[in-house]
Amino acid sequence: MKKIVVLTGAGISAESGIKTFRDADGLWEGYDIMEVASPEGWEKDQKKVLDFYNQRRKHLLAVSPNAAHFALKELEKDFDVTIITQNIDDLHERAGSSNVIHLHGELLKVRSTFDEDLVMDWNKDLNIGDLCDFNYQLRPHVVWFGEAVPMFQRAIELTEQAEILIIIGTSMQVYPAAALLDFAAPNIPIYFIDPNPAMNAHQNLKIIQEKAVFGVPALTNELLKQK
Repeated sequence: MKKIVVLTGAGISAESGIKTFRDADGLWEGYDIMEVASPEGWEKDQKKVLDFYNQRRKHLLAVSPNAAHFALKELEKDFDVTIITQNIDDLHERAGSSNVIHLHGELLKVRSTFDEDLVMDWNKDLNIGDLCDFNYQLRPHVVWFGEAVPMFQRAIELTEQAEILIIIGTSMQVYPAAALLDFAAPNIPIYFIDPNPAMNAHQNLKIIQEKAVFGVPALTNELLKQK
């Protein structure tokens, strides 16, 4: 099977009702990003950080995957598909995608502040006093500003193997994720789906200036027909 790697960003989830990470004013749903998405913010006010992600978690559980998520699942009929997402939601998984790499963590998981490899599923509120087996506070399993991106090396390896690259709903301006494009093999087809594309010219790049719910199903149908 031909290998397709899909890079997804906030734009694909926004169409399910999840707000994009950073608004034009630099706030995330009214919060200063550094207060709720940095180790410094966590050290300063753990309750504020936990409350923020509790709200995000409740909202995530109330929304559903959209047509773009389901279309990517359809690609698995004839292609070896891996999704590398910057999103912390589970909408790709709920739509049925089998191989999803989360660069920035997962909202429905938490981890120990003692051992970052001690990760567990979590779909309720996380509060002060919720502890791991070693009696250390649990925190959201989310990569904050200033923290390493542990899945990035794996994402590089997968991108290097791609025979088709699809980019959906991301500005490709945020690093390190934006650097993945540099690891794609020369001459492979690259599709960029976004209503406001901001990507520089790139070899074999085809821009589809549509929202994900329209552009992804259309591209999926085109690729499946070619197969």
